[in-house]
Amino acid sequence: MKTILVTGANGQLAKCIKDLESEFSEFKFIYTNSSEFDITKKDQIAFFNNYKIDWCINCAAYTAVDLAENESDKAKEVNTYGCKNLAQACKDFNINLIHISTDFVFDGNASQAYKETDATNPIGVYGLSKLNGENEIISILENYYIIRASWLYSEYGNNFLKTMLRLAKDRNEINVVADQIGTPTYAKDLAKMLLKIIEKENKNFGIYHYSNEGVASWYDFAKAIFDKKNSTIKINPISSENYPTPAKRPSFSVLDKSKIKSTFQIEIPYWRDSLKTAMSRI
Repeated sequence: MKTILVTGANGQLAKCIKDLESEFSEFKFIYTNSSEFDITKKDQIAFFNNYKIDWCINCAAYTAVDLAENESDKAKEVNTYGCKNLAQACKDFNINLIHISTDFVFDGNASQAYKETDATNPIGVYGLSKLNGENEIISILENYYIIRASWLYSEYGNNFLKTMLRLAKDRNEINVVADQIGTPTYAKDLAKMLLKIIEKENKNFGIYHYSNEGVASWYDFAKAIFDKKNSTIKINPISSENYPTPAKRPSFSVLDKSKIKSTFQIEIPYWRDSLKTAMSRI
């Protein structure tokens, strides 16, 4: 039986992994939050002496994109130096690492879906801290999967879906950005994909892109949410210029999933179908 350590246990992705445990009964899971195992502290690597761990799925991350602009040290501590510590521990204890990264490693200037081989060029502190974390892993480990995902949401935690549903309770009208293009990704679909990687025992390590299928703007995403909710709220499409944020977002962050689909022989759900599933669970 393989033992899988899941860091960042309080986050939405780790909670989605936990929901899938019954489908992967051949695995034993250990979940840790930062109070139990802080990846930013080298002295806590002794945690690995207590267990025989085969795989680590790193869901621990600093994800406050706007706050990162003023808290760059905090973002780097978790997303960069934490990755370095974890990668070194995985090397020392012969553990395979799956690390979750982001579409924010790109600048958004592309005209077609980003492939894993495309040049990175983050335009904010968050994206840079995540890219540097990727590079730390690559420099230390051979047995790693880096999975770049986009626009993650679920029935857990704080995310766009939950925000829209909350706003609909208090407002009759909202403005949503319509000129940022990407793909919403249901965290439970991503969680299942991560466990499939382990299950298949495929050794094609490296960087992979994963999101649901299809393309949408944040406005499209919001409209789909309210359509499924049969809400009468009015949604106004606006430009990014009319909704300034401390951190600039990529205007285009669609990910090409060809590599992950061909390597692992999987089908990826369409984003609207997964949204329906997620909303049925709230």
